[in-house]
Amino acid sequence: MLQEVLKHIEPRQHFVLTSHARPDGDAIGSALACGQVLRSLGKEAQVVMHDPVPRIYQRLPFADRVVHSKRVKGDYEAAIILECDSIQRTRLDGLEHRFLISIDHHVSGRPFAHVNWIDPQAVATGEMVYRLAREAGVKITPEIATCVYTALLTDTGSFMYEGTNEHTFALARELVLAGADPAHCARNIYFAHSTAKMRLLGAALSNLHREGALAWISVTQEQMEHCGAKEEDCEGLVNYALAIQDVQAAIFFRELPDSRYRVSLRSKGQLNVASVAEHFGGGGHECASGCSLEGPLPVAVARVMAQLLLESSSVQ
Repeated sequence: MLQEVLKHIEPRQHFVLTSHARPDGDAIGSALACGQVLRSLGKEAQVVMHDPVPRIYQRLPFADRVVHSKRVKGDYEAAIILECDSIQRTRLDGLEHRFLISIDHHVSGRPFAHVNWIDPQAVATGEMVYRLAREAGVKITPEIATCVYTALLTDTGSFMYEGTNEHTFALARELVLAGADPAHCARNIYFAHSTAKMRLLGAALSNLHREGALAWISVTQEQMEHCGAKEEDCEGLVNYALAIQDVQAAIFFRELPDSRYRVSLRSKGQLNVASVAEHFGGGGHECASGCSLEGPLPVAVARVMAQLLLESSSVQ
């Protein structure tokens, strides 16, 4: 399928690239790297995102070129959509009647585009972009290596998630040899948080609950406003609940302005949280997934907990 992607890239000149709304490190890193790969092939490429580049990724190469918009405008010959199982995940208008190429590594990936390259064996979509570059004969510059390394680092949970293996570290080595600086990448991701995020973390942990091997935390819309927090400040908070000894899965409930709840699920490997997220219309990885639910909070918690307990019983 990689060759099929290249076959459709070769005759075209103008591309738009995007990923899912509320982009994470793999979404941003793979989109920025892919855009530069296309430019190295003599193509014109524009990265368009529904949401702004989060603070911790704004120092990535080419991040200042990303267009923040709700609609794709322009005479593009193709759209490359990374890390999505549908165009709806991008929350962008204007993609409906374009030639679509999908590149995704999620187990929950779906073939919605004209060309679909889905590889659940890849630990990050950034890895697939790296393979695309190598196959196309593109030189892996320090800038491309930095973007792909960021995608790899974040989507493996700093090399902690299940699925991380010798091939992951072999790729990380190649990226470092190509010019990625591991310490610099890590500092930008893990030591560049806002004061508002730290205050929000305190609010979330004040709502910590545990039931056996499951733990969950939550924040209300009122707490978000009181802390002056943005959507991106919620990223990673769930991991603090997962850090508890003997907890196998953790959930973070974030109240939205419309009283729905955005749910982040994380696992240490024994429980497949992707199947839980898919049950509620979401998706992701076995160890890191998400979905949205109607409130109120006690109802949302009960529904997710019941599904997690069902998943737990099926693996015992």
